[in-house]
Amino acid sequence: MRIYKILRAPEWAALAAAGETMGAPVDVADGFIHFSTAEQAAETAARHFAGVEGLILAAFDADALGPDLTWEPSRGGALFPHLYAPLRLADVIWHKPLPLVDGAHVFPELD
Repeated sequence: MRIYKILRAPEWAALAAAGETMGAPVDVADGFIHFSTAEQAAETAARHFAGVEGLILAAFDADALGPDLTWEPSRGGALFPHLYAPLRLADVIWHKPLPLVDGAHVFPELD
């Protein structure tokens, strides 16, 4: 199963340069890396990244992240994937820009 991480441009640049990161400030504060499923990603973008340009959407294989990935309830009791380990560039399957068009982020086809 694929899961997705939305990163601001400086966060992506830091991951690309260092090879791993503890995530965005919210990830560091919460103690885990926040991910979304394909069904959750658009709402995550609308809630937490409204109006933000220059975002990157990165895809990951949930199974490949191993036991450090857990599924925990969040919005309305829905289960969200949370990684209790650094986010590694080596685990990125693909990454694509998440353009902002007319105030909404345009997602690529998610698998």
